Amino acid sequence: MLYAAFILGLISSLHCIGMCGPIAMMLPVSHHNPEKKALQIITYHLGRVSSYAVIGLLFGIIGRGLYLAGFQQYLSIFAGIFMIVMVAFPANILAKYNFSKPMFRLITKLKSKLGKQFSKSSFKSIFSIGLLNGFLPCGMVYAAVFGALTMPTLSFSVAYMIFFGIGTMPLMSSVVYLQRLLTVPVRNKIQKVIPYAIVFIGILFIARGLGLDIPYISPNAASLFVKAQPNCH
Repeated sequence: MLYAAFILGLISSLHCIGMCGPIAMMLPVSHHNPEKKALQIITYHLGRVSSYAVIGLLFGIIGRGLYLAGFQQYLSIFAGIFMIVMVAFPANILAKYNFSKPMFRLITKLKSKLGKQFSKSSFKSIFSIGLLNGFLPCGMVYAAVFGALTMPTLSFSVAYMIFFGIGTMPLMSSVVYLQRLLTVPVRNKIQKVIPYAIVFIGILFIARGLGLDIPYISPNAASLFVKAQPNCH
C-alpha cells in the first residue's frame, strides 16, 4: 500500500496549494541563484518529510500494538470510511469536532517558531520551516496517519509517511516557481478534484481491510493481518 501513500501525497498537495501554499510562497529562497534556490526548496521538503517520518514512527508504534491484537483489518476499513466521511460531510460540520483544539497552545508555539524562521535564509532555517510546517494540523496528514496505523510493521509505517511526503513534493515545488500562475480561481478549480481522489483512496483502504484476495489492492486477510506461525522444524 506504499503506492497508495504516494498517490495520497499527490492528492494532498492539491489541498496543500490552498492551505500550505502561502508558506511555500513565502520561503526565503534565493531568486537570483537557480541552483541555490533548488537546493533550498529540497531542504524545505526534507524538513517536511522528516516530520512525517517522526509522525509515522509514533503512530507506527500504536499500529504495531493493534496489529498484534488483531485489530488492523478493522482499522483499515475504518480509515477508508473516515476518508469518505471527510468528503461527505461539509467542512463547517467537521470543524465543530476539531481534534487539534486540545493542542492549541502547542500549535500556537509551533506557528510562532515557524514565523521567526522566515526572517532567515540559511539552510538550517529553511529546514526548520519544513519541519515545523509538517507538524501543523492538516486533514490530509490525519488521513495519511490512518494509513500508517494500518501498516504491518513499524518500518512500513515510517515508509508510508515518507512516501506520502514525497508525493506532495512535485506540486508543492511548483508553487514556488509558478506563483503567478496559481491564482485563487486556479486553486479553487484544483480543490474540486480533491474529494473524488480522497474517495478513491478510501475505497482502496476498505478493500484492503476486507481481504478480497486481489493482488496489490486487497491481499487475503491471512497474508496481511495474521501473525506468521513459528517454524518448529
